[in-house]
Amino acid sequence: MDSEPYDPLASGEFAVGVRTFEARDTDRDRLFGCEIWYPAAEPAAAGRRGELRDAPAAPGQHPVVLFSHFSGGGRRTATYLTTHLASHGYAVAAMDHSEVVAPELGPHPGESPADRSRRIDEVIASRVPDLRLLLSCLLGGQVADLGGIGLDRHRIAAAGHSFGGWTALAAPEQEPLIGAVVALAPGGSSRPVPGVLPLTLAFGWERGVPVLILAAERDVPTPLDGVQEVFARAPEPKRMFVLRRADHEHFADDPEASHEALRAMTLPGEAAWMTAAMLPVSELCPGEHGHAFARGLTLAHLDAVLRGSAAADEFLATQAESALAAHGIDAVEFSAP
Repeated sequence: MDSEPYDPLASGEFAVGVRTFEARDTDRDRLFGCEIWYPAAEPAAAGRRGELRDAPAAPGQHPVVLFSHFSGGGRRTATYLTTHLASHGYAVAAMDHSEVVAPELGPHPGESPADRSRRIDEVIASRVPDLRLLLSCLLGGQVADLGGIGLDRHRIAAAGHSFGGWTALAAPEQEPLIGAVVALAPGGSSRPVPGVLPLTLAFGWERGVPVLILAAERDVPTPLDGVQEVFARAPEPKRMFVLRRADHEHFADDPEASHEALRAMTLPGEAAWMTAAMLPVSELCPGEHGHAFARGLTLAHLDAVLRGSAAADEFLATQAESALAAHGIDAVEFSAP
């Protein structure tokens, strides 16, 4: 009997469990709220997406994905993706990063430009240590309430959106256990637009770490040409796909509402121009297209790299565009000149 064709856009066989825990950094005196999504012991109900709080975990050692949120966001800003990966057997952990939990990293009344610059430098410098702390807590047994979730320390990936995408790309330089990276609309271009964090990427990796970069064609905060430049500088092996008629919020939960809420805001300082540059959501692709694009391609990349799946590798190499198009999703693989 022929096996089912490989379809990373479909939900996985597992129901999704979720647990909340804390990670403490005694050196920096910070306490981080964290969450982990994992395959539950019971099978998924037909058509159901969602989370089962503190459900028993499926047996076995599960590949680990560390997910990093956008600037000022939180650990639950991409549950559409974390739950999808967990339904396919991954353990996905996310934290509220330092700029969210450390009061000293927030803006202060009367802050001078020099003080703000120093504070932003500290926010940026906190990101990769945050992610390494999360991994250390997971693998080192410091978390008492993981409920028997088996974690495979030999199969670990970093993923993230925006500032979190930059974090995922920056992490392999410091964390040797990371073996795969997925960056959604990452910062790090040498020409950041006004009002965006001045992020840099040296790509000083001592080993090959397969990279997948996903970009939005009409992205205002991280424009497509900047993401293409990041991709061009990233070490091989790498792939990049572009979702047409999409903006930055297409890779976050509730993309339509998030996009329109951002358009309605009055952003401070150099970022004030952005809202006028954003198209109305009615002129962009549906938010679910962004979610399906990110879910399917992220899973295929992780399956190919961490699980050695030939079917996933073949999907990315020859089938991804047509599979997305079958769902009405207009996306294309990008190749650097």
